[in-house]
Amino acid sequence: MLDVRRMQVLRAVVASGSVTAAAANLGYTPSAISQQVAALEKQAGIALLERVGRGVRPTAAGRLLTEHADVISRRVAEAETALADLRSGRTGTVAVRYFASVGATVVAPALARLRRQYPGVRIDLKLNDTGDPLTEVEQGGADLALVVRRADDQPPSGVRLVHLRDDPYRAVLPHGHRLAANDVLDLAELADEPWIGSEPPGPCLEPVLDACAAAGFSPDFVVGSEDYATAQGFVAAGLGVAVIPSLGLGLGLGLGLGNGNPGVTTHRLQRPEPVRTVYAAVRDTALEQPVLCALLDALTASLTPEPTEPTR
Repeated sequence: MLDVRRMQVLRAVVASGSVTAAAANLGYTPSAISQQVAALEKQAGIALLERVGRGVRPTAAGRLLTEHADVISRRVAEAETALADLRSGRTGTVAVRYFASVGATVVAPALARLRRQYPGVRIDLKLNDTGDPLTEVEQGGADLALVVRRADDQPPSGVRLVHLRDDPYRAVLPHGHRLAANDVLDLAELADEPWIGSEPPGPCLEPVLDACAAAGFSPDFVVGSEDYATAQGFVAAGLGVAVIPSLGLGLGLGLGLGNGNPGVTTHRLQRPEPVRTVYAAVRDTALEQPVLCALLDALTASLTPEPTEPTR
């Protein structure tokens, strides 16, 4: 196999016209240059230079290797430029996975901010609808995944969970409900109510069930829904009450989304207050990328709540 470094030495000799001149340009001794060329000729199995007066000129084989050395040099320079662009965030792709209730209110403004900072970066954005996003991050299929996890959950090896926000759940009641006049409700006050399910089994439902257990009851789900807007529609129709995370209601984000349904009222909960915790899952090595750090900053800014009162 031909040695690429020796090919570059040959290229310097041919461009300089002599071994001595090439040695001076490269900062080596003429003897060292001659040894490199001789070793390359041995690899090639053919003479690469011939003497002309005090200098040298390439043979046909020497010209051939010099031309390829030129191409290699250009490719290396292009690779270095591309790598520098990637390191700085001028180019590249960031693969992001998210869950539905943070799509419009959190991910969209964060990615808009990122695009303004890094317009050359392509964003591969997909909804977490199947599989475990932490596994996808661990295996390199995604650079960042927004997830809901318990505080004591351990991520896969090499994956870090970056805390973004604690997201409290709100009680959602129909207008005219007997509790609708109260800004804050004890969770136990909903024990005898029919419940509208708004979460599928998993990490977003667990905080609700745990809080209800701590309040001494299990919720009676009379209608199932895995969509927050649909759940609010059922509540507005008077079919029951719901407990929905504030991000699912658009609360505290300064986006003017309100409840999303004028037929319901929302109320803070206490004793206990169900809370889910939102994390960004990233690989430890990926945190060296400036684009990913900027995305984390943008997500944090989008998730920073503004003080609000319950909407009634």
